[in-house]
Amino acid sequence: MFRGSSFHTIDPKGRIIIPSRFRDVIKDGGGDGMMITRMDKALFAYTFDAWGEIESKILSLAETSEYMRRFRRVFIGGAFECMNDKQGRILVPPTLRQYAGLEKEIALVGQINHFEIWSKDRYEEEMKRMEEDMKKEEVSIEIAKLGL
Repeated sequence: MFRGSSFHTIDPKGRIIIPSRFRDVIKDGGGDGMMITRMDKALFAYTFDAWGEIESKILSLAETSEYMRRFRRVFIGGAFECMNDKQGRILVPPTLRQYAGLEKEIALVGQINHFEIWSKDRYEEEMKRMEEDMKKEEVSIEIAKLGL
């Protein structure tokens, strides 16, 4: 499982060093690479096994709405297979780097079944927004449902 957050850099070629604790999960999840896609102005990285489950779920939906077609077009159509190199790095394609605003400093954020790749600045903004949202009653109620 992907847990915890860490800050790293992306090199000028677009390579990111994946922490060893994440590399172990990736290998156990079907290979020596991952599928990376875009959402929420960040990148979402899934093991091959987890990605297969997502694709199966999406295909099983009888939903033919315009919204679902657009979601599939962006989420599935924007995904790339990214393999680990011998140094434990992945190369993030330019289109994904541009979407997420990845330039130098980045944050890797574990999300149990996947991890997210954020520009450090956007991640810090997201953290501030969440802190503000947690002051709202409806957000507190949702969090309380978790028993926290």
